[in-house]
Order: sequence, then structure tokens, then C-alpha cells
Amino acid sequence: MRFRFTFLVLLLGFVSQLSAQVTSHKPTVFKSSPAATIGAQSPAQSAVARVNGAVLTSADLVREEYAIFPYAKQHNGGIPKEFEKQIRDGALKMIIFEELVYQEALRRKVAIAPGRMQKAESDFRKQFATPQEFSKFIQSDFNGSRQLLNEKIRRSLLIEALLKVEVEDKCNFTTADVKAFYDKNPAKFHHGETYTFQTISVLPPQNATAAQLKEAANKAQSSLKQAKATKTAEEFGLLAEKISDDDFRVMMGQHKPMPADQLAPQVVKALAAMLPNDVSDLIQIDQAYTIVRMQVHAPAGQTKFEEVKAELAKSLKEGKRNKLRMALDAKLHQNARIEEL
Repeated sequence: MRFRFTFLVLLLGFVSQLSAQVTSHKPTVFKSSPAATIGAQSPAQSAVARVNGAVLTSADLVREEYAIFPYAKQHNGGIPKEFEKQIRDGALKMIIFEELVYQEALRRKVAIAPGRMQKAESDFRKQFATPQEFSKFIQSDFNGSRQLLNEKIRRSLLIEALLKVEVEDKCNFTTADVKAFYDKNPAKFHHGETYTFQTISVLPPQNATAAQLKEAANKAQSSLKQAKATKTAEEFGLLAEKISDDDFRVMMGQHKPMPADQLAPQVVKALAAMLPNDVSDLIQIDQAYTIVRMQVHAPAGQTKFEEVKAELAKSLKEGKRNKLRMALDAKLHQNARIEEL
């Protein structure tokens, strides 16, 4: 089915970005995972890697997995099975990288001012609603030792400090730099017609029987009724997560801006007749059904510099940041002893 194929192709784009994220996202501020899973000294922990003799544990890995996949909060702390390997591999690369950066910071004798440490400790405590909740976390994740927690906070600050010197301070762009890039690359800022939307889909199995097709049609009608009753993108997204068969359910049905010429004609026809926040009727493509919630329609044209200036500056900085982090990662790996367990 063409619509199922389109969903899978787009999903691959999301998964392929995970490797980029492990070299681009800010060092994980130390905190409990959404599932409040593994204690810092728990016997249930296992070693997942050794970096120059330092042991990285399953607790470190789990926390980084949640940093890479924030949608886990909508999945009761779980990660969809189809993403497990990619996310684990990306998280493992990141915790190894951060350990190498931490060790380099220690080698350079990077110092953290007492005031900075105190502020970080205070900011960390603010994420807990009550002193009792904080104490429970200390007990579950650090066997009651605040010293261990402070060591983790200090470690995070050392990583940030070294990355600031080696990466952040080297990837700034002036407005003139951004404008020069815009002027030299006009084709990059010509866009076709695009739509941004959410979906709920009913996809019968391949080679479905007559009974299965009837069941899918009934489910589609029921889904439409529920979708029409939603009032916000969040309500529609939560419903998509619960009942949709397409792979975008893990992202609350959300699609990035899509070129009209890459969408099924039936979907384009429906979207063209809709206003923002409208929910479509059932759209049938072969034997599949989908419902779309329209968000943004952008006609084809040349995007003005002022409209893209902020996002372009961010993109250029992110690209430079990625290159600098990858170069730093390669440099730190050169003489390191790393074992993945």
C-alpha cells in the first residue's frame, strides 16, 4: 500500500537522525529517568562499557536513552521495540563520548567555581516537588549518599565546561555570516508547497480477508468519530498514540512539513480544503484509511531572509557544533581504551 510505504519511509528519516543526535545534543543534565529505574549502586546494574578502565553502567545507558527519546514520557517510560537498538546504540556512543570528555577535563584540571556548583545543586533540587520526593530519589538512585549525587553533578559541569571551550565557543555565526550563506545558496530557500499535519490511520493486514476489511472499516468509522471530538493537537495526538496503526503514533501522529508532491493525491485534496486545526473525514487509499488534522499550509515560493534568519543561524551553528563534536570525539578516541560489553 502506498500510504503505508510513505509512513515507513518518513519514519526511517527519524531513526537515521539518532546518530546525529548523539554528537549534537547538550550533555545530559543528571536526573532520574522517567521510569525512575535503576539505583546508582543497585546490584541489578550491569556494566555496559569500560573507558580507560572507568565502568559505565546500565543506569547511565538508560538515562541517556530517555534523553535521546523524550517521547518515552508518552509511553509510560517505555521505548517502542522498533527503535530499541538504534536508541541503545546512540545512547552508548553518547555516554562513552561524555566519559572521554570528563576524563579530558580532569586531565586538564578544569575547575568548577564553588558558586557554580552550589547553583547547579540548587537547580537540580528544584525538579522535585517536595523534600520527601528528593530524599526518595537520593535513596533509590544513590543509596542515600548525597556525596555521590554531588559527584555526578560536578561531573556534568566538567563535561559542559570542556565542551564550551572546545565546541560552543567555536561555533558562533554573526548575522553577516548567516546572510552571506543565504545569498550564496538561493536554491536552498525556494520551497514547494508543504503541509504540516497529524494522522490517525487504520491499516488492515496485507492480503486481508473480507472479514478483516470489514473490521478495518468499522474501526475507521469509530476512529473518525473520536478524532472529530478532539479539540487540540495534544488531544488528537494522544488519541493517535492509542488507536493509530501507522508508525507516527509514537510521535503523537505528528508529521514534519511535507512537500505536497510527496503525499498521496487523496491526502493533498483533503488538506487543500481544510483550515488549520480542521480534522478531515476518512481518506481511503487502497484498503487503508487515514484521518488528518491540518496544522500549517505553506504555499510554494522563495522564503525571505528575515523569515529564515533565526532558524538558519541555528542550523548553521548546529552543523558546526556537530562537526566540532565529531572531531573532538575522534581525537579523544585515538589513544583511548574502550570496551563495549
